[in-house]
Amino acid sequence: MVPIPLQQVTFILLYIPMSYTYAQFMSDYPTEEACLESLFMRRYGDIDTCPKCLQPTKFYRVKGRKCYACKHCAYQLHPLADTIFHKSSTPLRSWFYAMYLFSVSKNGVAASELQRHLGVTYKTAYRMCKQIRTLMVQTGTIGGDGRIVEADETYYGGVQKGFRGPRNKTPILGVVERGGEVRSVVSKVASTHTAKSFLGSTLKENTTLHTDESRIYLWTDGIYQHESINHSLGEYARDNVTTNTIEGFWSLLKRSIDGTHHRVSSEQLQLYVDEAVFRYNHRNQTVYPLLLELASQQR
Repeated sequence: MVPIPLQQVTFILLYIPMSYTYAQFMSDYPTEEACLESLFMRRYGDIDTCPKCLQPTKFYRVKGRKCYACKHCAYQLHPLADTIFHKSSTPLRSWFYAMYLFSVSKNGVAASELQRHLGVTYKTAYRMCKQIRTLMVQTGTIGGDGRIVEADETYYGGVQKGFRGPRNKTPILGVVERGGEVRSVVSKVASTHTAKSFLGSTLKENTTLHTDESRIYLWTDGIYQHESINHSLGEYARDNVTTNTIEGFWSLLKRSIDGTHHRVSSEQLQLYVDEAVFRYNHRNQTVYPLLLELASQQR
């Protein structure tokens, strides 16, 4: 039997999904009431004091409405207000199932696929997918304390109006902390200016930065502990210096988009990049409860 290289073993281990099964989903959220109760508890917790009358109280479900009322003054709490479910006529259980599909899918969920699962119109399915992706926005910085971060750029798609790059493809900049999280942003041009803005807002001080020979990273020499490799000379790794991790993420991103959505407009591309980043960053977590927590928060 041919031994598996250590790097490949590491890659396989990183992508073992944390399981939340369909049977668990059916058991946890069998009805509309169970879904609404879950959102109420996630948003308000075990609330025992009314915000209006300030009396110790309990909140009870208002019949025929998706809200809860104080037993003393009838003050109402609306767990769906200012969330992705706000003013949506789609059943909550359909929303919950859509998020479940997102959580267990390796390469994302197309609106047409969600339309077939839920029996809704394509317009409704598209809106639901878009709203769920807005939960996956990127936050926070990475690196620092001498940690190794790889930076690189890639290009997606064909001719895009207003965007510049090889054959007018859309540039995407990205950084990944070795063994940690990734950050990525869609840009109109891959230049020193855009790289400086992106890295400056994303990387902490005292970061060890690995890049290829691209000139857009030359300015980093005096700011980060910068090492580079030269792809044009056939160099892809030198000792511990490599950009293989970020290039692996580019492969995941493009495979997800090409295999599931086939084509994404430059205007919407950042949402799909955010989704790929979210999946990568939470690769060792059970994603469904996390999505529910994000969905219950006021926006």
